[in-house]
Amino acid sequence: MKEAVEKMTETDPGGSRPLEGAVIVVAGAGGPAGRATLQRLARAGAHVVAGDASPDRLAEAVDLARYDAGGGAITGDVVDLLDLNATREWAARIEKDLGRVDGMVHLVGGWRGSASFPETDLADWDFLEKLLIRTVQHTSLAFHDSLLRSPHGRYVLVSAAGATQPTAGNAAYAAAKAAAEAWTLALGDSFRKLGDPEHPTAAAAVLIIKALVHDEMRRQRPNAKFAGFTDVTDLADAIADVWTRPAQAVNGKRLWLTPHP
Repeated sequence: MKEAVEKMTETDPGGSRPLEGAVIVVAGAGGPAGRATLQRLARAGAHVVAGDASPDRLAEAVDLARYDAGGGAITGDVVDLLDLNATREWAARIEKDLGRVDGMVHLVGGWRGSASFPETDLADWDFLEKLLIRTVQHTSLAFHDSLLRSPHGRYVLVSAAGATQPTAGNAAYAAAKAAAEAWTLALGDSFRKLGDPEHPTAAAAVLIIKALVHDEMRRQRPNAKFAGFTDVTDLADAIADVWTRPAQAVNGKRLWLTPHP
């Protein structure tokens, strides 16, 4: 395996497998977006390590992504990202076993809202703070040094347009997403300050969507328009594209996949 990962040289955006030899970790990989991302990164040549808290959901996502990718290098680990020590141990084990870590993609998601601002239930904040903020904090702290050591280190957060233009019934969700974005941009500042000022290699970027849609949603709601939604396969393409761009072009950036409000 170390021979394989040592093959990765400068990323070739025109190559058919531009991530050949890269090791990329996907947190929250058990959902439709995770499956699409695992498949896309594996097809680009990466060894993808999928992480999720649900063993059943993870196993299904990994099996389906391997099939979709034609037998790509995809492995799965059950991990509790709310446990900082467990997340640090996971990061250390991946780098020890595979020789490097070139990316962490954060796909841990969830939503709770209310009919109006006065009806906001602060229990929703407690739930979303753990899911949307703590997991970002733990993964970024755990993988920071590995990504800084990589010649192509990338941390990718998927966020929502609602963080920029929050609505009354989405106060808890929008605030949590905004906090996660701020934390990720601070990570990017760390990469800038600790990296080579002449030739930076590590970057932290935020991909912003309105919402996600996938084939099962379309089957369940055949008459729905899903206006402005991003298909999970398009999100996966955008995630993979972060590695084809220079670190300074994406570090500390909000990259919009939906119109900026």
